[in-house]
This record gives sequence, structure tokens and C-alpha cells, in this order.
Amino acid sequence: MTFEELNGDYSIERMDSVIKALEEVLRSALPQGSITVGVYEAAKSLNVDPDNVVLCILATDDDDVKDVALQIHFTLIQAFCCENDINILRVNNTRRLAHILGGAGMHGSEQMDLHCILVTVPHASTWKNPALGKVNHFCRESRCMDQWVPIINLPER
Repeated sequence: MTFEELNGDYSIERMDSVIKALEEVLRSALPQGSITVGVYEAAKSLNVDPDNVVLCILATDDDDVKDVALQIHFTLIQAFCCENDINILRVNNTRRLAHILGGAGMHGSEQMDLHCILVTVPHASTWKNPALGKVNHFCRESRCMDQWVPIINLPER
């Protein structure tokens, strides 16, 4: 399925708006320590306190589509998120995610696992982010169109 078929009701302008909102969510959550990066780390966080998770981003590149183990992890994470009413997005560009996170994709000289990113908000927090509202609205609208895990194509910049 093409991007246009998956997101048929979304104009290019609206998708650009959602992409910008996602970038803003990630950039504002990072300095607050509200980002969990990595499939294994995300699974641990989801197990310990799923109520704090407000968004789950599953990211792949072209090479990852054939990685059966990664796809199994994604399926389990998606099921858990659906069961716990956590919004999920699929993103197609881990390099762009690393750039958005300001190089947070590197741990020393080693590449971090950016295949799963959780955005969390502590219970005591009053963090209100209009960009997060826009992303969550996009997720809700996508579910209404029977697209449970919407796909966002992050452009290179």
C-alpha cells in the first residue's frame, strides 16, 4: 500500500503538520527525560508503568522490513499498546529520528536502537503539549478509519 492509500484523507499539508508536531513532541520530551529509546528498554518501561506512556513510535528503515525478530517485537509492543490505550505510530526513517533527537541515537560511539521510542509523562507532571495533542488526534482519527497503527514518512532534511 502506498502512503497516499494509507493516509488518503490526509492532505500533504496536514501530514506535514503532523510530522512537525511529532518532531516538536520528541524535541520537547527529550530534555525532560521523557523519552525511552530501544525495543528492550521500551518493553521494560511498558511493563513497569504503562500509565505514564503517552506515545509509542515504532521505526524502521527499508532493511528492517525483513527482520523477523524485530517484526515479532513490534507485534507484541503494538498489542500491548492497544490493550493499554497507548497511541502508536510507525515511522519509516530511523536516521531522521536520530537527527530529531539531536544525536540521541548514539551512545558513545555505538548506535542506539531507535526502533522503538516511548514518550512518557510522569503522573505528577502537568506537561501539556499542543503538539502531543495534534499527534494523538491524528492517531485517534486513523483508528476511526480502521488504521490502528498509522504510518508517517519522515522526510530527510
